[in-house]
Amino acid sequence: MGSETHGAADAISGAGRNVLFLQGPHGPFFAQLGRMLEASGARVWRVGFNRGDQAFWPRGDSYIAFDQPHAEWPDRIAQILDDRAITDLVLYGDTRPIHAQAVAAARARGICVHVFEEGYLRPYWVSYERGGANGNSRLMEMSVADMRAALKDAELDLPEAPARWGDMREHIFYGALYHWFVMFRNQGYRHFRPHRDRSV
Repeated sequence: MGSETHGAADAISGAGRNVLFLQGPHGPFFAQLGRMLEASGARVWRVGFNRGDQAFWPRGDSYIAFDQPHAEWPDRIAQILDDRAITDLVLYGDTRPIHAQAVAAARARGICVHVFEEGYLRPYWVSYERGGANGNSRLMEMSVADMRAALKDAELDLPEAPARWGDMREHIFYGALYHWFVMFRNQGYRHFRPHRDRSV
C-alpha cells in the first residue's frame, strides 16, 4: 500500500471525515489505511489498548492511549467520539467487548461503522463490511435471491486471485512483534486484558 493510491481511491475525497481506528490486524495495515485516508483529506486518530497497538501506529500526535479500567471505556469512547466529531469508526472485528461497546456508542450517534475481519483465506485476505460482520452483517437479513438481485447489475472490478495466499512469514513476524510489545513493553497499559479468555 504505502503512500500510493489505487484506481477509484484517487477520486474519493475524505474532506470533512473524522475517522477513528480501534484495534486492527497485527502489522501496518491500519497505519497505511490511515495515511491513505489522510491523503484524501480525512482526519484520523487511533485508540490503542496496549503497546502492540501503539507500535503499529507511528503517528503519536493522533494516537490516544486507553489505560483506564475496562468499566470506564463506555464513557471514554463516548467522549472521544463527541470531542473529535467522529464520522467514521474503523475496527477489526465487532464482537470483542471494547469494540461492541464502541459500535453501540457510534450507532447511537449516527456514525458510520466500518468492520474489517480476518478473511477466510489467510493471511492474504481480510473482509470488510459496513455496519457489522459475520452474525452482525446486514447480509444475515437477506436471502440468497435478494443478494443475487442486488448484485445483478453491479459493475464489479474483482481482483485476480493471487498465485499464493500471502506471505506467512510476514504474518508470523507481525504477530510475534505485536505480542512481544504486549509481553515486554506494556508497562503504560496496566489495565490491559486480552479479548480472548485463554492465553497463547
